[in-house]
Amino acid sequence: MTTAPTATVPLPAEWRDFFALTKPRVMSLVIFTGLCGLLAAPGSIHPVLGFTAILCIAMGAGGAAALNMWWEADLDAGMKRTAARPIPGGRMDPTSARDFGIGLSVGSVLLMGLGIGWLAASILAVSIVYYAVIYTIWLKPRTPQNIVIGGGAGAFPPLIGWVAVTGDVTLMPVLLFAIIFMWTPPHFWALALFVQIDYAKVGIPMMPVVRGEASTRKQILVYSILLLPVAVAPWFVGGTGALYGVVALVLSALFVALAVPVATRRAGEGDTMRPEKRLFSFSVLYLFLLFAALVADALVRQQGWLS
Repeated sequence: MTTAPTATVPLPAEWRDFFALTKPRVMSLVIFTGLCGLLAAPGSIHPVLGFTAILCIAMGAGGAAALNMWWEADLDAGMKRTAARPIPGGRMDPTSARDFGIGLSVGSVLLMGLGIGWLAASILAVSIVYYAVIYTIWLKPRTPQNIVIGGGAGAFPPLIGWVAVTGDVTLMPVLLFAIIFMWTPPHFWALALFVQIDYAKVGIPMMPVVRGEASTRKQILVYSILLLPVAVAPWFVGGTGALYGVVALVLSALFVALAVPVATRRAGEGDTMRPEKRLFSFSVLYLFLLFAALVADALVRQQGWLS
């Protein structure tokens, strides 16, 4: 953790810097999967309450991200990919980032509890603590399994969205959680393969740094294969229709197909990392399309268009 930015006197922070603390690219996926969980859940929710639930999910994710950047500011300063972030870039003092993260986090849980329900609020609180404390402070600097165990941090949004509508936890939202949990290792390790120099430089024990590329590539393939039955499981248990099932099967098969050249590629076979970058890019598209199919399937079944 750092208590001072790289610049001696931080420049006045702008709204863009506070927005950057929330990791907007990551948040877009968080908001989307949370919204899909909400829309696919059985039952209905008033649009204002639905908007409030998604807003709380976004606020909670943004708050956790801000706390992550506050804690890791010294690490971010040492990595080319993150050196321009608000704190290491000298545009914000750490205290402001910390207070912003705490404010968003606490506010999101209170608003969710008062406006939607305390079960959804409790799960949101767990997701914030999971990312900001368990993953950021405990797992990430200590074990190459940080992404495997920490994958739960990003898997909560569809579960929270579902619970916001139904008020209870059933098998379906747990399966949606499991999908993102299993998706996270191959997604993130594909990225880690082509930015591993940064992680090694600051001493973060990411899998390619600690276990080597060969082991990481094999595990990417293993998790990609394991993702397939988990992604299809909602159809198998009757929670979705064939539309989702077919889309999940096709997308997951493509995921495995793209993981194969990553797993079989040896070190030194070119330096462009094209298979790894291709898998990483597709993994983001995969999650968007999979959860979009979940919502489309729910709409089709609700309207009885395939009956």
